[in-house]
Amino acid sequence: MSQIRIGQGVDVHAWEIPHNPAKPLLLGGVKISECQTLRAHSDGDVLLHAVVDALCGAIGEGDIGELFPDTSPKWKDIDSKTLVQTVLQEVQGRGWKVGNVDTTVVCETPRLSPHKREIQRSLASLLEVDESRVGVKATTCEGLGFLGRSEGVMATAVVLLERRGGGE
Repeated sequence: MSQIRIGQGVDVHAWEIPHNPAKPLLLGGVKISECQTLRAHSDGDVLLHAVVDALCGAIGEGDIGELFPDTSPKWKDIDSKTLVQTVLQEVQGRGWKVGNVDTTVVCETPRLSPHKREIQRSLASLLEVDESRVGVKATTCEGLGFLGRSEGVMATAVVLLERRGGGE
């Protein structure tokens, strides 16, 4: 029986115009900006949504939209950390633990360099791993495409699960 599994997740959200001051920009559970808002049914944390999809993929489940549909009032404005914790409990209940996660955020603005370490700490805490097992990268699209035109933010995540003993 395999002792590892890999999952990959991608999420994209457009900027909300006009900005909703009650909904700050969150990435990886970290408040990045009070001045920008992503359009979303939940809190719009595009990075945590990619992590949820990666976790789901690694255990052969559906995606974030199937588990937490944006048509349900139950998930309206939900803290995306709750979504990660819910899926992580399922992962652990099936006998897996997070080995490592590698993430990338793609956007022209804001610049994420000042926030990457805090995002790394937040993800490590949420996923119950050492910070050395969390990669956080940021890049731009050099002005190309919808992301390059600053129309939104995209995030990707790859997660490695390791068998922790117990059930599938």
